[in-house]
Amino acid sequence: MYSNIIKSFIALSFFVMTSCGEDYIPKPKALLRLEYPEATYIKTDLDIPFSFEINELAKKVKAKKVIAATNSYGINLEYPELKGTIFLTYKAIDKKEKNLRDFLRDAQNFTQKHTVKADEIPVTAYQNDERKVYGSFAEVKGNVASPAQFYVTDSLNHFLTGSLYFYAKPNYDSILPAAHYLQKDIRHIMETVTWK
Repeated sequence: MYSNIIKSFIALSFFVMTSCGEDYIPKPKALLRLEYPEATYIKTDLDIPFSFEINELAKKVKAKKVIAATNSYGINLEYPELKGTIFLTYKAIDKKEKNLRDFLRDAQNFTQKHTVKADEIPVTAYQNDERKVYGSFAEVKGNVASPAQFYVTDSLNHFLTGSLYFYAKPNYDSILPAAHYLQKDIRHIMETVTWK
């Protein structure tokens, strides 16, 4: 009886090992290829104290007055195809040094809140003396809620901050192509801001 069981087991083992005659071939590594259209920029026509150029890919552009201590606006640039939004906040400084200090502190603290999850936060200074636009751009690398933030100011009257958010759970590798595309748009906003 035991010999029949052993013979059956050997026959079954032989059948299982030989029935899968194909050798396993691992699939080659592949990268997701996402292609976005070449950016075409147009000047904004919003009733706010500054103008800038936006990518035509930003389909929904909304501006609204915000209740604050100084003249303030919130502007949303929605990119449905990329599932992301650039949020802009404008605040009037009113030539008060305290306002400028407070706005700068808030902008820098907002970026620093991401240090818990960020792998790295390289910050690039921006300066355009001709247009009186000074600020910085921070790329927040890692699984963070906002992979890019910036601020620009003329140091006397105007202060503008911005941040990028996606409609998905932060996964740095997945959103990286879209994040890089929209970071270029943010840099273009900084480079084209004109105070009124």
